[in-house]
Amino acid sequence: MSEEAKKNQYSADSIQALEGMEHVRMRPSMYIGDVGTRGLHHLVYEVVDNSIDEAMGGHCDTISVTINEDNSITTRDNGRGIPVGLHKKEGVSALEVVMTKIGAGGKFDKDSYKVSGGLHGVGVSCVNALSSHLKATVFREGKVWEQEYERGKSQYPVKSTGDTTDRGTVVTFTPDNTIFSQTTEYNYETLANRMRELSYLNKGVRITLTDKRNKDEKGEFISDSFYSEEGLKEFIKFLDATRETLIQNVISMEGEKNGIPVEVAMVYNTGYSENLHSYVNNINTHEGGTHLSGFRRGLTSTLKKYADASGMLDKLKFEISGDDFREGLTAIVSVKVAEPQFEGQTKTKLGNREVTSAVSQAVSEMLTDYLEENPDDAKQIVEKVKLAAQARHAAAKAREMVQRKNPMSVGGLPGKLSDCSEQDATKCEVFLVEGDSAGGTAKQGRDRMFQAILPLRGKILNVEKAMQHKVFENEEIKNIYTALGVTIGTEEDSKALNLEKLRYHKVVIMCDADVDGSHIETLILTFFFRYMRELIEGGHVYIATPPLYLVKKGSKKRYAWTDKERDEIVESMGGAAGIQRYKGLGEMNAEQLWDTTMNPEFRTLRQVTIDNATETDRIFSMLMGDEVPPRREFIEKNAVYANIDV
Repeated sequence: MSEEAKKNQYSADSIQALEGMEHVRMRPSMYIGDVGTRGLHHLVYEVVDNSIDEAMGGHCDTISVTINEDNSITTRDNGRGIPVGLHKKEGVSALEVVMTKIGAGGKFDKDSYKVSGGLHGVGVSCVNALSSHLKATVFREGKVWEQEYERGKSQYPVKSTGDTTDRGTVVTFTPDNTIFSQTTEYNYETLANRMRELSYLNKGVRITLTDKRNKDEKGEFISDSFYSEEGLKEFIKFLDATRETLIQNVISMEGEKNGIPVEVAMVYNTGYSENLHSYVNNINTHEGGTHLSGFRRGLTSTLKKYADASGMLDKLKFEISGDDFREGLTAIVSVKVAEPQFEGQTKTKLGNREVTSAVSQAVSEMLTDYLEENPDDAKQIVEKVKLAAQARHAAAKAREMVQRKNPMSVGGLPGKLSDCSEQDATKCEVFLVEGDSAGGTAKQGRDRMFQAILPLRGKILNVEKAMQHKVFENEEIKNIYTALGVTIGTEEDSKALNLEKLRYHKVVIMCDADVDGSHIETLILTFFFRYMRELIEGGHVYIATPPLYLVKKGSKKRYAWTDKERDEIVESMGGAAGIQRYKGLGEMNAEQLWDTTMNPEFRTLRQVTIDNATETDRIFSMLMGDEVPPRREFIEKNAVYANIDV
C-alpha cells in the first residue's frame, strides 16, 4: 500500500487507547471544568468537536444537534463514521475503544487527523462516562452499527442492525443527574452561540440546532441553521454589527505560513475598546498566547511603518505605542496547530513559539497590501491612531491619579469605604452598593470582620462610550480601583490588571431589584468586562440577589425572590397574607438585609462568568453602545425574563 493510501486510511488500527476512564466519574471537574451549567454544555461541545474534526479533514459538511424532550442530546454528522473493526490491542471493536477508553481516538494518529479540537482526545469517552445512558450508531461500509452504554460501560458488543447507503455517526446521550445534580437542563441560546461560532470558524459546514422541548408560533420545533461561506469575514460583521464602522471593508486573509494554517479578519470602528478574539483548532483562547502576540506584532510594525512613511506622524510630539493601533479594533485570529501546547490547566493560552512569526508574517503581508490598495481607509486608520495616542497620554495622567494616595482618605483608601478588620484577602468581601441610603443600611447589617462596604453615587460612567482617560478620571471608578487595591497597565496592555494586591477575593455588586438597579448593575458589569476582566475570569465577581417580597401572616414571615415563589408562599399560608414589595435595598432594615442578602449561610450569590467571550463582547456592545434598533430587538426578545415595574 502506498504512503498516501496509508495516510488516508481511517481504520480500527488508527485508534490508540492511552488509559482507563474510571477516574472520570470520581473527578469529573478535572475533565470538563465543573459539574454545573458550564460542564453540562461542555458535554455537547466535546461530541460536536469529533464531527468538526471530520469536517476539518474534509470528510464532513453537515452536523445536526438536537435537544430532545427529556434533555438528552442527539448529534449526527455525515463523516466517515467511527471505525467498527476489531482493535488488535484491546480485542474489541474500535467503536467500543473510542467510547470507553479515555484518551482513545483517531486524534492521536496523525495519519487520520492533521489537527483537531476537543480536550486532547478525552472527548466522547468522557461524555460517555458522565452519561446515565449513551447510544452510538455508525453508518459505515454499507452497514448500520450500534452499541449502548450505561454510565460508560458497554451493554453488549457492537452489532450490525441493517444495511444503509448513509455514512456518519449518531450519538445520543443523557447526562447523569447524580453527577450534574445542579441541573441537567440545556440552554438553547448557550448552545446556539457555540454552534454559530463553530460555523464561522469552519466555513462551508452547515450546523443545525433543534430544540424539541419548545415550539414556535407555527407549531414547529425551535431550530436554527448556521452556515458561513466567508468564515471570519462574516464573523467580524456579526460581532461589529452594533458598532459604527470607521472603514467600510473587513480586512481579511487566509493562508498557510510556515506550515501553519492562519486565518485573520479585522475591522476598525469609531469606539474606544479593543476587541481581540483568538482561536486555536476552534478553541477560544481567551487568555491569548503566541498567536495573539504575533498578530499584535504584525499589526503594530506594519501600521507604524506605513504611518511613518506617509508623514502623518511628523507633528506628533510623542511616541506611538502598540495600544494606540488597537483602539476601536475588532479582530479575530484563528490558527490550526498540529500539536498545540497550552499553558496552565484551563487550556486557554497558546504556548507554541513557532506560531508567533507565522501569524506576524501573515498579518504584515495582509495589511501592507490593504493599505496600499485603500489609501482613504489607511488615512482614516492613522488619524484614529493619532487620536488614540493623544488620549492615551491623557489617560496615563488620569491613571496616575487613580494609583496615587488621596490625602483626604485614610491609608490611601476612599473616604466612603467602610473596610473590614480581617487582613487575609481570601476571606474578605466588598459590597459595591447603590447609593448612600442602601450603603448605610449595609454598613449596619454587615459582619465587620470580613465584609466591607463601598457605596457608589448614582449611575457610574458608561465605559462603552467613553475614552480611556475619561474612565480613569471618573470618581466612582477611581474609588473602585483604589478600594480593590489593584494596579493597572503593562507595556503590552495599558488596561491589564495586576491582582497581586487584590484586597478582597469576593466583589459583590448589590443593587436594587428594580429597573434602575438592573441598569446600574449592567453599567458596573460593563466596566468590569472592559477594564477588569481578570477579576471576572478569576471568579471574584458576584451579584447579590435581594428578595422582591416579604410575605407576612400573623407571626409568620417569609421572603420571596420571584412572583411564583411569592404566590406559592401565600398559598402555603392559606391565603390572605400581607405582601410587602421591596423597591430598594434602603426599604429593608439592617437585620432584614443581613438575613436575606448578606449572611453567607442563607444568601444567594450569583457568580459572574464568561462562557463565550465573543458573544459577551457583542451583547455589551449592543446594550451599552449607540445603536438603538438591535438593543430594542434584544429587549423585546428577552422581555419575558425581565421584572419591570410600571
